[in-house]
Amino acid sequence: MNSRRVLWSALGGVVLVAVIGGAWIVSLPTTPSIAAPPGIVQDERDATVAALKPPKRQRPLIAIIGINDATETTDYLMPYGILKRADVADVVTLAAAPGPVTLFPALRVEPQATIAEFDAQHPDGADYVIVPAMSRDDDPVALQWIRSQSAKKAIIIGVCAGAKVVGDAGLLHGKRATTHWYSIKELRGKYPTMRYVEDRRLVVDGGVATTTGITASMPMSLTLIEAIAGRDKAKAVGRDIGLADWDARHESDEFKFTRPFALTAIGNTAAFWAHERLGIELKEGMDEVSLALVTDAWSRTYRSQAVTFAGTAGIQQTRNGIRILPDEVATNWPAERLLPALDDRKPTEALDNALNEIAARYGTRTTDFVAMQLEYPRHRQHSESP
Repeated sequence: MNSRRVLWSALGGVVLVAVIGGAWIVSLPTTPSIAAPPGIVQDERDATVAALKPPKRQRPLIAIIGINDATETTDYLMPYGILKRADVADVVTLAAAPGPVTLFPALRVEPQATIAEFDAQHPDGADYVIVPAMSRDDDPVALQWIRSQSAKKAIIIGVCAGAKVVGDAGLLHGKRATTHWYSIKELRGKYPTMRYVEDRRLVVDGGVATTTGITASMPMSLTLIEAIAGRDKAKAVGRDIGLADWDARHESDEFKFTRPFALTAIGNTAAFWAHERLGIELKEGMDEVSLALVTDAWSRTYRSQAVTFAGTAGIQQTRNGIRILPDEVATNWPAERLLPALDDRKPTEALDNALNEIAARYGTRTTDFVAMQLEYPRHRQHSESP
């Protein structure tokens, strides 16, 4: 009798969870809003660029900080690759502690210095500090270093959910800010004096800049180049990466937790037997921005994980000096699970191509699911994205 009672109680619990979960899913909106983003007047645009002017050096020093155990892939690598292309600043990738930085959801890299080494070499601090999303918003070493850089008059730039790290460093009080769509509620709850700004991919206020989700670091980087070296230089770099035009326009309502998003996450996770490890070969001189975008996208399907491989265990160096450690040592990969070579595709083309391939392999719902995580406005004209 007792065992039967336990069984029925367990079944009742399962049914209750299913009912509650089903009700929650039904309560979600079926589709996000897809509309033209509100325009930006020239005065606002000029003010954003002016607020990002180099605070100290004529040739600025830009530091990108990560924690060793988990820092977002594209947030860490894309600003570096774009800014290095421009050659208008000295750019360095940092880690909170010695050793490699494991990026998520893909790649593992050797940082160019630790924050302690950076401080010893640059006691006056950086001009700009770029803060990616991290697995922990409250890493004490990272937070103290960010505070110290702010005190030395560096402009702090929180990319994506890196805004939460900037907030935990105490730098969002009373500031206008934004973040990844999934983190808006959390950010507003933790920092009630922060003023959330919708419909903008980049917000600058009082020495602190924040962006929306992952792909926003591309227009942010171009805006930073413009602030340092002018519009013409930024446009030249934009053409090189495949972004003809950019500004801070954003349609915030396009990025919401929807019923298809939830169902895709549940369905793809549940199909564990069909999960794949997809190989991408590391090659010397490959483009780190394209590599970051492609591996990030494929590793967010909930059906696949991008895995890097090379013929040796040694470090492979990218176009602009990022040192990548291969996940596996191999001279080849099964053809049916081999991702296409990046070749000379521009980063925006590499991302669009990856999304098209994801659609062909897993369906358009999974592509929409990935684009939503990347906060990538793929339904708009290419000149207005990523």
